[in-house]
Amino acid sequence: MKKFEFKVLARDQDTKARVGVIQTGHGPIETPAFVPVGTQATIKSLDSDDLKDIGVQIFFVNTYHMLLRPGLAVINHFGGLHEFMNWSGPIITDSGGFQVFSLGDVNRQRRLKIRAEELTAPLIKISDEGVGFRSHLDGSEFFLTAEKSVESQIALGSDIMIAFDECTYYPATHDYAQKALGRTHRWALRSLETYREKARPYQALYASLHGSTFQDLREDSARYLTSLDFPGYAIGGVAVGESKKEMIAVLDWTIPFLPKDKPRHLLGVGEIDDIFNLVERGMDTFDCVMPTRLGRMGQILISKSFSIDINNQKYAKDKSPLDSECSCPVCQNYSRAYLHHLFKAKELLAYRLATYHNLYFMENLVRQIRQAIKDHQFLSLKAQWLK
Repeated sequence: MKKFEFKVLARDQDTKARVGVIQTGHGPIETPAFVPVGTQATIKSLDSDDLKDIGVQIFFVNTYHMLLRPGLAVINHFGGLHEFMNWSGPIITDSGGFQVFSLGDVNRQRRLKIRAEELTAPLIKISDEGVGFRSHLDGSEFFLTAEKSVESQIALGSDIMIAFDECTYYPATHDYAQKALGRTHRWALRSLETYREKARPYQALYASLHGSTFQDLREDSARYLTSLDFPGYAIGGVAVGESKKEMIAVLDWTIPFLPKDKPRHLLGVGEIDDIFNLVERGMDTFDCVMPTRLGRMGQILISKSFSIDINNQKYAKDKSPLDSECSCPVCQNYSRAYLHHLFKAKELLAYRLATYHNLYFMENLVRQIRQAIKDHQFLSLKAQWLK
């Protein structure tokens, strides 16, 4: 297998946008690239052949969920995630840090106030050593450390792994964000040591930069983690409630410190306007549940107005394709009226067709962006899309 490598192939003359290629043990990734999320080792309703036909280069699998179900023993029995899923392309896995956030007591207290849920024992307990948590499936207890997180990702066979991190809730005080950042930095060092000792030659580990919405903490995180010489860098904690303006500010504070010869990933961001803003600032890859989750709700991505709600009654007799500018098989073979009917009838095919189209839409968008950067027309393309 080829070793991990990143090359910048072209740069936009007016912005920091760049085209590159990430070489992984399971194939190349042309960047900028959108990374769909397959939480449970599947992009819901699609199979591996669908993903290849759409043009998906890499997708995201959540380590936390793999540890709980089916468990490392099962995946090891198959020789890793690639064999288990029958997916030959690259895979990126997270550290479990976001699940620490989502299961956290602060977040649970917030949901308690909103939904009047009965308060039970906290699902997690964070310490400098690691995170103790109870499974959301059966309540069984686990303890996840930086070492265990990276060892698990190595066992999964991930091409790109994320160092163990604490995803700070929003809004957080400066004091708490600083303490959480200190933990993340200490965990990053331990993650890196485990990676260097145990990883396979083709695998790469990205540091995860944090600091909430505080400029001094974000800059401190970038300075420290880039000094450790990770193969790549991820920016985290910008998709947990922050505004788009705050997300852009974090990028503007952080990216100038990142090495120009290493890949950059933005965790959890992928709406269309966000994509143009983050690519303009020099990000290479980015993951988001948006196109697949919205697709299952009947929100269809289209070129003219970003999205339509196919559940709307006005589409009940509409003979036109989902998107007249899209060449995907769904748009070539099915009408809006048919998709409207499928969603109203709650037919399973509705979720597959909508998800297929939405991912095809996203892959087509990033292909356009890559070409525009090569042609030094990125800002022109951005203006066309965001007008």
